[in-house]
Amino acid sequence: MEVGAVLDLQPCSWVGSEAKGRRSSGGSWRFQDPYREERRSSMVRFCNRRDNRASVRSGHVELKVSCCYKKHQDHFSQRSTETYHKSIDEALLLKSKSEEVLPYLNERCIYLVGMMGSGKTTIGKILSEVLRYSFFDSDKLVEQTVGISSVAQIFKQYSEAFFRDNESEVLKDLSSMSRLVVATGGGAVIRPINWKFMKHGISVWLDVPLEALARRIAAVGTDSRPLLHYEPGDPYSKALAKLTSLFEERGEAYANADARVSLGEMAAKKGHGDVSTLTPTDIAFEALLQIENYVMDNAYASSSRYNFTGARRD
Repeated sequence: MEVGAVLDLQPCSWVGSEAKGRRSSGGSWRFQDPYREERRSSMVRFCNRRDNRASVRSGHVELKVSCCYKKHQDHFSQRSTETYHKSIDEALLLKSKSEEVLPYLNERCIYLVGMMGSGKTTIGKILSEVLRYSFFDSDKLVEQTVGISSVAQIFKQYSEAFFRDNESEVLKDLSSMSRLVVATGGGAVIRPINWKFMKHGISVWLDVPLEALARRIAAVGTDSRPLLHYEPGDPYSKALAKLTSLFEERGEAYANADARVSLGEMAAKKGHGDVSTLTPTDIAFEALLQIENYVMDNAYASSSRYNFTGARRD
């Protein structure tokens, strides 16, 4: 029997009328919360400067650790049993760390930044579940606002600048909210105004080696990657070349993040250099650890500005 333990993620789903064209007149999406009988949903409205509107309904999802069993014939193999216990331990450690970090967040949003393919959506969903936050993908929100089903199509039909304008509007609206985990687009960091919005929360950079990103992207294709799709060459080579060029432009901007999760350093600590062996749970735990370090350092820096009598230090 092959046994595994997983976090039972239940990502948000959207229903409602599709917005047509750039201007949306009342199209709405509702978050399907499986626990809506236990908690009240909250409605937030997104409005941009050109009167694009899309309503979203969000809710919180409880963490559930479940076991996935694949029946074979007789008994568990030693390897499967070890994998089962390791997965359970990772899930419990992740939940424990989230409970330690949560009080220090003060309901601030978490913004995940990083190159395309760095796992922002996957890690974001895990973090939102263990923290009982809501999850949003800024690219998806732009697609819903504009009424076009993919970023690649928005680039093609309008332009990258058009997409970036709408991306900034979405981040502006999200910055006024609380208790969200937001997966941003890879290029969101290039506009200083976006950092102004994200500074309302805590930003986390998922730093993945470019070679690993190129392998991931080459494996799934570049159809959904408008900055890569029309590059010449084999999938891996063109992905690596373009990623290298993009990172030269964005590397310093990513370093503005409040916390950094280096998958290369994580893999090295485990005694190997292959980041593909890291699980999403490993990465989510490291993200919480780095967020904890950031908030605790900030708390210490703030307290050091005052002496024991409560007077501010000059």
